[in-house]
Amino acid sequence: MSAPTAVVATAADLPEVAALRTRVFVAEQGVPAEIEQDAADATAVHVLSRDAAGRVVATGRLLASGRTAAIGRMATDAAARGRGHAAAVLAELHRQAVLRGVADVELHAQLTARGFYERAGYAAVGEVYEEAGIAHITMRRSLPE
Repeated sequence: MSAPTAVVATAADLPEVAALRTRVFVAEQGVPAEIEQDAADATAVHVLSRDAAGRVVATGRLLASGRTAAIGRMATDAAARGRGHAAAVLAELHRQAVLRGVADVELHAQLTARGFYERAGYAAVGEVYEEAGIAHITMRRSLPE
């Protein structure tokens, strides 16, 4: 079996991306539906990974602003976790950031995902805080030029 890959989502993919985020954040984690999607979705670069059956099983978004960017809304279907889909999405988000001239990325990691991001080169910044009722920590990393 080949390693999962990730691609930039097209407009046609966005309903599947939204459905995955709703399953993970709203149904599974209890995030209020009204804050899960926001105005930034319209301008963000969305990336996705599909399973062998063609279903969107992981996603994330990039909000680039000059030399810095924020990565967020990283979600992986429960059945696909630990299989490399999120790592593929994160790598493609990094690639997209570099293409846009971004030097540094920041994200708000759920504490349960801290190790995943540390393995991807992120370092925690500051203290733990709550976001949507879930413990988070801000993490940052630099990207290659």
